[in-house]
Amino acid sequence: MVTFRKIAQWTASLAALLVVGSLGFVWLEGWNFFDALYMTVTTLTTVGYGEIHPLDRLGRIYNMVLILAGMGVLLYIVGGLARVLIEGEIRAALGKRKLIKHIKKLKGHFIICGFGRIGEIICRQLKERGLSLVVIETDPALITRLEELGYFFISGDATRDEVLLEAGIERAKGLVAVVSTDADNVYVVLTARSLNPKLLIVARGEESGSEKKLLRAGADKVESPYRMGGQKMAHTILHPTVVTFMELAMKEGVDWSMEEIAVGQTSTLLGVPLKDSGIRQKLDLILVAIKRADGDMLFNPSHDTPILAGDTLIALGLRKNLDALEELVQ
Repeated sequence: MVTFRKIAQWTASLAALLVVGSLGFVWLEGWNFFDALYMTVTTLTTVGYGEIHPLDRLGRIYNMVLILAGMGVLLYIVGGLARVLIEGEIRAALGKRKLIKHIKKLKGHFIICGFGRIGEIICRQLKERGLSLVVIETDPALITRLEELGYFFISGDATRDEVLLEAGIERAKGLVAVVSTDADNVYVVLTARSLNPKLLIVARGEESGSEKKLLRAGADKVESPYRMGGQKMAHTILHPTVVTFMELAMKEGVDWSMEEIAVGQTSTLLGVPLKDSGIRQKLDLILVAIKRADGDMLFNPSHDTPILAGDTLIALGLRKNLDALEELVQ
């Protein structure tokens, strides 16, 4: 692959050729340097304006040598630069083709529309959990960063049908709309909902009244970073220990965590009361709540509460035990 050092070497070679060629006319013909440089440039570029000053026999011999040697150097430099452009275009085309091929294989993935500060945090969290994702972004600088971080991405406008289809929205599990403006987020949500009615859509809303518009557009959940940040700061003042506990529970890289685990339709725990499920006794997990399939939330469920198909268990404990529970309820 051609490097910037190679390009710098070519540039230095060209500059050296022009200087050396000009000095030859200065020494042999006694011209001033500007006239010599002009003669060297017109000679090497084969413009053919003619001689600035008449050349004697030695000067013509030198000019022929300069043409033969200089044209060889110029052709080498021009060929190298052309190779840079062609290889870059081919590499970009092959890279995009390979990327699209990988995206077409994804199923049950998440689409992140926008890779700003919030979008990057979301992507990092999903990636750390081992979830598949595709990012849609238009900013060239952010696309370069996506390439560096190794994310699957689509360069395009997330409000357009063809871009979302290319990201595999028909096979996706969820979409997060965190583009630059609330208006764009509304368009993203509208388009995404029309392409996949069953898709889980979470959108960012900043301006007053944008939450209702995003919900009407089809978002399942709307979050305001400013409101969430303000609430957290207030809770940090009022309930610092609780906030510290929640941060630890949601933090990556620790041995224990709080997770939500969906109960499958064929789980062996269907109809089994919590006291007989072994969740507390065998897995040493704390069941914080159960969300029923109809949306009803049972906080601190009693030991007689049965586990039903479609439930979502919110449990707290060691990560390995949470993984064991997830396998158990499938």
